[in-house]
Amino acid sequence: MHFAPDTEATLEFTVALANTVAGATKSGADEISTPGELTVLLDAHRYSGRFDRDEAELADVRDTRERLRTLWLRGRDDAVVEVNAMLERARALPQLVRHDDFDWHLHATEPSAPLAERIRVEVALALVDVLRSDEMGRLRACAADDCAGILIDLSHNGSKRFCSVRCGNRMNMVAFRQRAAAESTP
Repeated sequence: MHFAPDTEATLEFTVALANTVAGATKSGADEISTPGELTVLLDAHRYSGRFDRDEAELADVRDTRERLRTLWLRGRDDAVVEVNAMLERARALPQLVRHDDFDWHLHATEPSAPLAERIRVEVALALVDVLRSDEMGRLRACAADDCAGILIDLSHNGSKRFCSVRCGNRMNMVAFRQRAAAESTP
């Protein structure tokens, strides 16, 4: 599945943000528990615009993270309601922009808008493409029993099951051990 480059980048950022929650991380801890950790994530995904880098902004982004995790796993019609609400609350006005080394892409808030609002609107715009393409099935939870991660499946055949290679390897090892135990039982 292929979406516009800015849509894919936003969907990948959403997964990265959502998977900072405890239970979806390698460490098992929340990976954006400080403004500094949030800054590292934003820098890695080349986020632009206003950054307050304070506890209030961090709390707003963490609330947004939870909303996006819930939205990710909703059905198509329920997701439309939430996407429309996010766009309406922000009074989003989509515009094509080009900045830094990014070619034309959509923004719908001012660069000075609060970070969490910009995240919600950018994710909503990306999900518009997913919804219009009827591809909500590409947004899913990790199939690992012990993982709270989510994923975006951009593969050609739509067969991605795990949020990371680590989860896939772990589940493959569990399955291997279960088969080996079953074969050794008389």
